[in-house]
Amino acid sequence: MRWHKRLLVAGVAGVLALTASACAGGQVRGAGGTPQPQASSGSPAGQTGGQANDSTFVYAPNSDVVTDWDPATSYSNEIVALANIYEGLTRYNSQTKQAEPRLATEWTSSDDGKEWTFKLRQGVKFHTGDPMDAEAAKQAIERTIGKKGGAAYIWDPVDRIEAVDASTLKFTLKYAAPLDLVTSSGYAAWIYDVDAVDADGKTTAGTGPYTIDSWKKGEENELTLKAFEDYWGGWKPEQYKKVTFRVTPEITTAWQLVQKGEVNFVRRLNPQLFEQAGMTQGVQTAQAQSFQNLLVLFNTAAGPTKDVKVRQALQLAIDYDGLAAALEGSGVKASGLVPQGLIGHVNGMEPKQDLPKAQQLLAEAGYGPDLEELELSLTYATGDEDQKLLVTLLSSTLKQLNVTLRAKPMSWSAQWDLGKKGGQDVFVMYWYPDYPDAYSWFLNVFKSADKPQFNLSYLKNAEIDAAIDKLPELTATDKLAAEQEYQRLQQKIIQEEAAVAVPYVQRYQRALSADVQGYQDNPAYPSVVFFYDLTRAG
Repeated sequence: MRWHKRLLVAGVAGVLALTASACAGGQVRGAGGTPQPQASSGSPAGQTGGQANDSTFVYAPNSDVVTDWDPATSYSNEIVALANIYEGLTRYNSQTKQAEPRLATEWTSSDDGKEWTFKLRQGVKFHTGDPMDAEAAKQAIERTIGKKGGAAYIWDPVDRIEAVDASTLKFTLKYAAPLDLVTSSGYAAWIYDVDAVDADGKTTAGTGPYTIDSWKKGEENELTLKAFEDYWGGWKPEQYKKVTFRVTPEITTAWQLVQKGEVNFVRRLNPQLFEQAGMTQGVQTAQAQSFQNLLVLFNTAAGPTKDVKVRQALQLAIDYDGLAAALEGSGVKASGLVPQGLIGHVNGMEPKQDLPKAQQLLAEAGYGPDLEELELSLTYATGDEDQKLLVTLLSSTLKQLNVTLRAKPMSWSAQWDLGKKGGQDVFVMYWYPDYPDAYSWFLNVFKSADKPQFNLSYLKNAEIDAAIDKLPELTATDKLAAEQEYQRLQQKIIQEEAAVAVPYVQRYQRALSADVQGYQDNPAYPSVVFFYDLTRAG
């Protein structure tokens, strides 16, 4: 379930520098030619040379890694491991802004974007030893669709799949969609041996460069991986052939371990430690802009926030500039719902604090310094210092307007359970897309739902729903029209409905041991380290 994805960042503050622009004006993305992979997206097969590396790469996550071993339904923190065990037909390159070959070496689409044909890489084996061919890939995708779990919705455009021959996979779609991006998703797009999926995590069924060495749920060294010797990419001596995930909840502990050389990668430091890391011998730092933003969702269905004037007042009460300054580079002020780098990002929608206007709106709703006191409930994630900072600033500001914010930190699961029941006035959570496209925010967070999963503003608007349904086809066939529709939808959801405030987009701040070479952040796969791309300096 998507809720686990929120845990990826619980408990810290982050950075970076990556910008992107949308691709393929007015054409189906991927049509007419297959992008070539960059050197950073994978190593060619059979390369040799370099000094042998017998060390283990140690990744220090701040929470448990694996909750679901099934590549069809996995929708959680385990992306950081499964992305090294399983592969899709394509992988998104955040530098070129395109999907690039992985298990498919090339692909084409019809002019109307409803037929896609992928040529599969030859000589690829599953970890079971069985060959990966078109029939196996077809079975894997159909099983994922049939499971209807996790992010299986990404295949909604697919009408049928054909294994034309051993190396040719053809998709016929119900409506045009950017299938080259769909096949690069970090969730639900894995190709696997359907007969070998093991829910107990003892074996794996992928084609990726690593398999399970051991999994000890709940222990500090939760998961270790080992090289899959028959990997189609081959192995070079200097690559890491062993990996350990050492769960380290406390940032200060993780920081001490990377200084001692006991871990190689800490995915998030606070701004003070990150600055210190940049000046510490034996440690290197990396920063990158993410596709992950913070959403402050207002209850549009019940309570005081059912009044749009109250919601607009709350939007205007947030000190966006003060919050961005306090984050010290670990977050940048947002502009709309869609982060920079994705189709649908809109410049000029940066929110601003306006307390006089907020007070006027509250007065019109019957609340304010000389009127009735307004009491609101808010929940946010326990241990998330960034969310706590937002809540602290907002509570202080609202007191000036005779508004009391009863803020309660909760574990994500408890917060989410309460949210699904409509149990609060304000709900704070992060969101990022399943594949590099803005559709995920609109479908999952703002489309009407009788039983809310992630539509925790409880927004119900038939006009918005209809527009959301058209987004995939527009994105695939008419980029300009898609950009315009995304902008219109953001204006309706943020400005007219005031269902949400979007204070900032996170920036990843990483610390690595200085001997690691080849690391590159990819916001399409949040906090994933592609270990196969790394080497250790001699």
